[in-house]
Amino acid sequence: MTTRKEFLLKSGLLATGAVLLPSLTFAQKKAEQNLGVQLYTFRDEMLADARGTLEKIAALGIKQIETARSAKGLYYGLGPKEMKEVCKSLGMTLRSGHIALDENWANTLDQASESGQEYLICSSLPTNGQTVDNYKAVAEAFNKAGEDCKKRGIKFGYHNHEYEFESHNGEVLYEVLLNNSQADLVHMELDLGWVVVAGKDPLDYFKRYKGRFPLWHLKDMDMEKKESTEFGKGGLNIPQMLAHKKDSGLEYIFIEQEEYANSPFQSMAHNMKYMKRF
Repeated sequence: MTTRKEFLLKSGLLATGAVLLPSLTFAQKKAEQNLGVQLYTFRDEMLADARGTLEKIAALGIKQIETARSAKGLYYGLGPKEMKEVCKSLGMTLRSGHIALDENWANTLDQASESGQEYLICSSLPTNGQTVDNYKAVAEAFNKAGEDCKKRGIKFGYHNHEYEFESHNGEVLYEVLLNNSQADLVHMELDLGWVVVAGKDPLDYFKRYKGRFPLWHLKDMDMEKKESTEFGKGGLNIPQMLAHKKDSGLEYIFIEQEEYANSPFQSMAHNMKYMKRF
């Protein structure tokens, strides 16, 4: 026989569960909505069959898409508006794209405007030279690009590799870039994998440059080979990174994996399953 105390306790727990479960479900769904992929992960597949590959990507539960330049252009042979509509029809959003800051910049802006994407991310340093002066010049070029994008309702940003964390004259070059670019015009996409390979701590940057990293490339790294691997198999402490995402100013995570144990689809299925823990 159930006592009144036992009844009240069970009722209280059930009531608490009724309140908490929808909240947890909402939080989980919100996290999933912010989870995307950098299409360089599927570079060969996108060139061979862009629509079919996007269908398979959507089936993995991915919601945000970031493109990369390809032999068939910025959208793998599809038009900017066509790319947007295909993604939308599959329940995904064309959110961002990797581009070059080069002589085709005006055309890149036109295509981005037509696609409706939110971010344009410069994928590599536009000029060579691992010097403080060069990084200051690049920061100015980024500020100008940020102004151009802002006029179009687009956000400009930069994606790092390992080499930006080298030093020149006692200064870390990536920090020169951060210190000389305007936070409201240049939005950093931090590739966490390359940061740890460079021997730096992403959390240190979250703390010192709070809110400067709205985009992440989430990439676990084999620290010996210096190449990407499936989540949980490398040297990036992913749970720790996610615990500090607010300091980063995080809006969207783009998973990128450049090397795979078997196939990009198998690796991405593993990565998506791993992310459901958080």
